[in-house]
Amino acid sequence: MAVKIRLARRGRNKMPIYDIVVADARAPRDGRFIEKLGQYNPHATPAIVTLKNDRALYWLQVGAQPTDTTRKILSVNGVMFKKHLQIGVDKGAITQEQADAKFETWSKAKEEIRSQKIAKLNSSKEATRSAAFDAERKKKEDKVAAIAKAEADLIAASAPVVEEEAVEEVVTETPAVEEASVEEVAPEASTEETPAAE
Repeated sequence: MAVKIRLARRGRNKMPIYDIVVADARAPRDGRFIEKLGQYNPHATPAIVTLKNDRALYWLQVGAQPTDTTRKILSVNGVMFKKHLQIGVDKGAITQEQADAKFETWSKAKEEIRSQKIAKLNSSKEATRSAAFDAERKKKEDKVAAIAKAEADLIAASAPVVEEEAVEEVVTETPAVEEASVEEVAPEASTEETPAAE
């Protein structure tokens, strides 16, 4: 029986999550499997992989063949390198302690590189987010300034016309009122004074 380490799709429509499984090569993709080794979520950034490394190493040692995608996942997690070192131990080329020391130095270097990539990715995300926020704030400030300028122009354009009309009306109406009041006051004063003089 040919045994494969492969992905089994699950999850909702257009948002798959994959199980990393050991299955018979003749079984359907999402069908029967022998053992579930972990899970792979490609939609997260960076992709989330949970894996039982010891069980994956066991299946590789007994002859299970990984598919291309699962080979890459196993390689990133160090399972393929550990298998390579274990073959060297089995052949007597190196001791188990040397293999463990090599794997530890490799995993530390890999973890450091991974943390740098994640930090760079997060900083670029933060820079993009802050740039978008600054652009949005500048756009809003420009819009408010344009509205204030338009209102000021409208007030400036309408205010002098109203003032000139008001000044002309006041100038034309004021002398007429004063003349009428003088004429009205003068006859009354003359009529009042006449009886007092008698």
